[in-house]
Amino acid sequence: MKKNKIYAMIPARAGSARLKMKNLALIDGKPLISYAINAAKNSGIFDKIIVNSENEIFSTIANEFDVEFYHRNDHLGSSQTKSDEVIADFMYHHKNTDIVVWVNPIAPFQAGNEIKKTIQHFIKNRLESLITTEEKNVHCMFNNKPVNYNQNQQFERTQDLVPVEAFCYTLMMWNTNSFLKEFKQNGHALFCGKFGTYKVNKLSAIIIKDQRDLMLADYLMKGLKAQGLSDYLINYHPLVKKF
Repeated sequence: MKKNKIYAMIPARAGSARLKMKNLALIDGKPLISYAINAAKNSGIFDKIIVNSENEIFSTIANEFDVEFYHRNDHLGSSQTKSDEVIADFMYHHKNTDIVVWVNPIAPFQAGNEIKKTIQHFIKNRLESLITTEEKNVHCMFNNKPVNYNQNQQFERTQDLVPVEAFCYTLMMWNTNSFLKEFKQNGHALFCGKFGTYKVNKLSAIIIKDQRDLMLADYLMKGLKAQGLSDYLINYHPLVKKF
């Protein structure tokens, strides 16, 4: 059985309306994009890891972290550029790959083992497109109408609700042939062919959009470095001893 050739594409646009040069902002002393690069490396599943940007500054970053760099055209670096266009451009220039995985550089807590599991799920289920999601057990509304609860009965406990899945975009992936075929036909292909989702954990789902997100992620990363998840101990008020 032929082994899939899998490329990690780490998109890094220099401009950002909400947070200037976001991908180079430091979290615990390291550039935001470096966490995606290292997670992709740690997954051990990629044939190539490629930083994709319209700005040569990211060529230096790619060299620093010993990965490849693809310089896309300037017109694909504007805030109006659609993801479909960036993906199609990358695929047209890397046609010898079977699967392209968008490893989001604004998801610093995405771990390598979770990247590997997501891709394995993609391959096992013969999917052609996939986006990661975060499961939320909360009461949700859309257009002022309830999605997963009934307003004409007693208020349901959150643990009894049907959870919703919200896209978190930490990883997106596509079968190259399926994507390019649909993009050529329709001008879009993000949900090409057999589409699926994969639920990631709460830490992985954290993405950096603005300065406040960056601040919280910086504090959290430093806290995890000092404490760690596995070593965390729950402390209680002394009154708990009476129960």
